[in-house]
Amino acid sequence: SMREIPSEAKLIHMLLNRLERISVDSVWAHRASGLRGSLLHAIEKIEQGDPLDSPSFKSLLKSGFHILQKAAQEKR
Repeated sequence: SMREIPSEAKLIHMLLNRLERISVDSVWAHRASGLRGSLLHAIEKIEQGDPLDSPSFKSLLKSGFHILQKAAQEKR
């Protein structure tokens, strides 16, 4: 049977998908790529059953949404 995917992992996957779509010529592309590395690492931990510590998880998400927001504003 399929294991239940933790909601944190779902959220991270969603962020990763959106961060991947940031245009390469965006000033945010570099930051996005660094963050994607951290998010991938976090997913690995979750999938190995390691609990993510909440503050660092929250700060990763905050950074992710911040970068997405800034990159979106840039397009206008």
